[in-house]
Amino acid sequence: MGEWFLVLAGGAVGAPARYLIGVAARDRLPASFHWGTFLANMAAALLLGFLVQAGTQGALGATGQALLSTGFCGALSTWSTFSKEVLALTDARRLARAGGYLLATVAFGLGLSFAGGALAQAIW
Repeated sequence: MGEWFLVLAGGAVGAPARYLIGVAARDRLPASFHWGTFLANMAAALLLGFLVQAGTQGALGATGQALLSTGFCGALSTWSTFSKEVLALTDARRLARAGGYLLATVAFGLGLSFAGGALAQAIW
């Protein structure tokens, strides 16, 4: 099976997962924050950190990386929507909120990525 098909298959699951996270967040969390995008990106960061370290440890090969890292996590995370939301907050002159969203996404995303990697390293 071609690597491109694995990426496609992972993305076919990751994109609806992102959508469902967004719907769940919209229905359950305050609209004052972009929870759907934030939570999808944080889940992808944690999982990708885990998968990359699993690959480094030899527990996940190229096939799994294509399917899960590139396909699923690539479709689950969304830099473009995050950027659009930060720019919309900036355009609305909500600079503190834009800055907070930017900093929270980068800080928590990196932290969760490291945590995912540490978890995989502890397992393997």
